[in-house]
Amino acid sequence: MRATLLYAAGDIRVETVPDPKIIDPTDALVRVTHSCICGSDLWPYKSAAATESGNRIGHEFIGVIEEVGSEVTGLKPGQRAIAPFVYSDGTCANCAHGINTSCTNGGFWGATQPNGHLVDGGQGQYVRVPLATGTLVPIPDGTAESLAPALLTLSDVMGTGHHAALGARVTPGCTTAVVGDGAVGLCGVLAAKRLGAERVILLGSNPARWAVAQRFGATDQVTTRGAQAAGEAVRELTNGLGADAVLECVGTREAFDTAVAVARPGGAVGYVGVPQQLDNGYAPLPIRQLFSRNVAIGGGVAPVRAYLPVLLADVLSGKLDPSPVFDLELPLEQAADGYRAMNDRTAIKVLLRS
Repeated sequence: MRATLLYAAGDIRVETVPDPKIIDPTDALVRVTHSCICGSDLWPYKSAAATESGNRIGHEFIGVIEEVGSEVTGLKPGQRAIAPFVYSDGTCANCAHGINTSCTNGGFWGATQPNGHLVDGGQGQYVRVPLATGTLVPIPDGTAESLAPALLTLSDVMGTGHHAALGARVTPGCTTAVVGDGAVGLCGVLAAKRLGAERVILLGSNPARWAVAQRFGATDQVTTRGAQAAGEAVRELTNGLGADAVLECVGTREAFDTAVAVARPGGAVGYVGVPQQLDNGYAPLPIRQLFSRNVAIGGGVAPVRAYLPVLLADVLSGKLDPSPVFDLELPLEQAADGYRAMNDRTAIKVLLRS
C-alpha cells in the first residue's frame, strides 16, 4: 500500500510499504477513504531529525472496515467508521472516566506497540486498528458521502475545539475569546457557539481564516499580537473586563500568556494547543497572576473518543458542520504539497483522499 512517511524536517514522502494485516484478535483492518494533515503534524515537519527509514505520520482518518479480528464486537466488514487520534480499549479505569487519551492499553498511530508491532499512520491507504471495539465509531449506514469532511473533523480537530470550550467553561450567554486562527481555533469558535456563547472574539489576523470564523459565529476580531496588547484590546471590547472563557489553541508560551491576559478576573482558560518549547515546559507559569485574578485553567489532550457520539449526532442532524476548516483537498500522493501549503499558511487544513 501507499503511505506517508516523514524522513526529516521538510522531507515528506509517499511510498510503498507492507500491507497491514490482522495481528491480534482485537484488531480491525480499515481501508482509509479520507485523512488529513493536522497542525500538530507541522511541529515534527519543522523539526524532525533525519532518519534513514522514515516514520509513519498522520492520526486523523475515516474509512471502511475491511476485516475484524475474532474478539472484535460491534463492528463488521463493510461499515464506515471514524478513528479518534489515539486508539484505546474503552474499558480501563481512565477510559471509564472519559479520558481515553490516557488509556492504559492505548497508543498512537504511527508508533510501535509494546509487543513490537508497528501501528500504521493515518495518512495511508490502510490502517491496522488495535483495540478496534473501543476505538472505532461506526458511521450509520446510509450516511451521505457529502458529510465525510465534517465526520473527519470529529477524529481530532472538532473534538479538540470542543475540549477547549469545556476547559474554558463556556456557558450560554458568555463572552469567549479564542487565541489562534488555525483549524483547532476555528473549531473552538464553532464549539463555543454550540455551547451558547453570545460573543466570540477571535485573536488572529489572517483574512481567509477570519471569514471562516465569522461563518462559525465569531463576532469580533483582534489582530494585535503580544499578551499585554491583546489583553488591552479584548478589555476594550468588553467594557474593561476581559473574556469569561478563553480557548488557547496554538501551543506556544506567547499564546498561553495571551490567553491568561485576556481572561477576566474569575474567568477560565482552556488550553489544547500541543505545548512546544518543551525544554522547561512553560515554566515559570504566571501563578501569581492566575491566583490573584482567580483565573482557572483546564484543558489538555482532548479525549475525542468520549465526545464522538454527541458530536456525531449533531453532524448527522445538520446542527453542526465543521467541514469549512478544510480549504484544500489533495490526493494522498500529493501529501507533501499539503504539508507545504499548511506550513506556508496558504491552507488552513488539508484533506487527503486515498
